[in-house]
This record gives sequence, C-alpha cells and structure tokens, in this order.
Amino acid sequence: MAVLVTGGAGYIGSHMVLELRDAGAEVVVLDNLSTGFTWAVPEGVPLIVGDVGDSELVGRILGEYNIDAIIHFAGSIIVPESVENPLLYYRNNTANTRTLMEAAVTAGVPRFIFSSTAAVYGNPEEIPVSETATLKPMSPYGTSKLMSELMMADTAAAHDFNYVALRYFNVAGADPDGRSGQSTPKATHLIKVACETALGRRPSMQVFGTDYDTPDGTCIRDYIHVKDLARAHVAALEYLRNGGKSDVFNCGYSKGFSVTEVIDAVKRASGVDFEVRMGPRRPGDPAAIVASNDKIRSTLGWQPQLDNLDGIVKSALAWEKHLSQLKQAS
Repeated sequence: MAVLVTGGAGYIGSHMVLELRDAGAEVVVLDNLSTGFTWAVPEGVPLIVGDVGDSELVGRILGEYNIDAIIHFAGSIIVPESVENPLLYYRNNTANTRTLMEAAVTAGVPRFIFSSTAAVYGNPEEIPVSETATLKPMSPYGTSKLMSELMMADTAAAHDFNYVALRYFNVAGADPDGRSGQSTPKATHLIKVACETALGRRPSMQVFGTDYDTPDGTCIRDYIHVKDLARAHVAALEYLRNGGKSDVFNCGYSKGFSVTEVIDAVKRASGVDFEVRMGPRRPGDPAAIVASNDKIRSTLGWQPQLDNLDGIVKSALAWEKHLSQLKQAS
C-alpha cells in the first residue's frame, strides 16, 4: 500500500516525503508546482504534476498506485493574502479539499491526514490553547481550514473515512541532512525572511505591529521544526492504521517566542546585525498563540526532538546559504 502526499514538492510536503521514505514507505506525490519544486521530490518517488481539484486525475492516481492513505498539504497559506483574496482560499483550501475527500470516499481510501492550522483559534482567550478551545478564526485562511475540518467530521460520520487534522503552529527550519527547506520565492515566514535579510538578499525586514499586549509589543508564536512536524504526521498515520478514531491535534512545542526574540536569534546565528523596520499591524494576526501539546503527546505518542529555537534558526540559515550557493552556481 502507498501514501499519496499532495503538495509533496513544497516546503512541508517535501519533508513529509523524506520522512516516509526514510521509514521505507511507498510514496506518491501530487503537486501542481505552483510553490513546489521537482528537485524536492526524491529520486524514485512518482511525481504527478496536477491539481488536487482535478477529481478525474485524483481518482486515477488512487486506483493506479493502490493508495491506502492521503496526507494533504496542498493549499494556500498566507494570512494577509487571504484577507485580500478570500475566494482564492475558499477554492484552494476548502473546495479542493472537498474534491479530494470525495475521490477518497469513491475509491475506498479510508485514511486522511489534513494540514490544518492554529489560525482556526483566532485570538485565543487562554494560552496555551487546547484543542477544545473556542474556534474563532480571524482570517479567511483560518476559516477555510476550519470549514475543511467540519467537512471531514461530517464525511467520517457518513462513510468509511477516518481522519486526523493536525493544527500547525509556526513551522520553521530545514531538514537536518540538508535535503530540503523553505525555498519558495517571496515567502512570508518570519524566520526565512530574517535569514534572507541576514544574508543580504533583502536590504531590511519589517516587523508588523509593535503595540500588541505582549511583553515587548510584538506577536508571540510557537515555532515547530518542520522535521518534528513530519514525525507528527507519521505518528498520525500509524494511529489511523492501527484503528484510531478521527481526531484533531495541535502541533507545537508549548513555548512562545516574540517576533523580536526570533529576530535576535537569527542575528546571533548569522553574526549580522541587519536592519529591522517597525511597521503597523497586519489584518488577521492575533497577538499571541501557543499550543498545548498534551493531547498529541498522550494519544499519538509524539515526542519533539528538535525543540530549540536556536537550532531551528541555524538549520533555516544553513538552508538559505545552500540556496544562495545554488543561485551563484547557476
């Protein structure tokens, strides 16, 4: 049996493929390459270039490759963009997920792991936030993911379809072996932007909002290493294959760092005191959000192995240096 990884040529998806391959699993990738790269898919892993919204294509893949589980990463993830273009997010993140689930039900694929987000919580009343907290997304991005979670719950109640939705907090870092990392041009992830600035690829970087109700006035987030996140998906897959019931889990470290603290970590790792400009808040950004990870630890047996901000930053910076060398060589 094989696992279909949608968006498997992108940042998180490529790390998922590496984790599955390292474990000896059969993997198939479906990616439209809008933000992914063919080189990010390991040799020997079939890459089908196409869209998860193409039901006919997905149906053929599920039958041809004997798929028994889908891990779904494909989608759009930029909060401010979702505010400006909500219909794009409801198509890419909600409508396409519905199409993919329908194909799974039709083909009899019983296991589905979904890339959700902490954005479903909005600005939580309690920190750390647990999976039982009130869901009040502040952006179309968060709402599009929450709508997908609701569709999965309804589908699981009606069909032979079991799912795990993993609510990511802030994903960062790169493969410790240097095989993949965040490579999307003009990415908005804080650590990537700071690393690019430290390496001179940006003249400066901007902090969005310095008047939040936090100790230093900047937003606080829970940063999780991408490899630990990939391991969480492996744990979720094993859970479902062992008969686990549909459920939702936070993926974070239960530690929060402010924007200023993250920038300081990049400055320490790079040895560069780059320019940082202060700007106004962006729409859709909560002041602070940190995960409670008790549930994923106890139910899935997940244990983080790379829970260190400086280590996360060093791996991200090493990947950015690698990308710079590739650009110079070309």
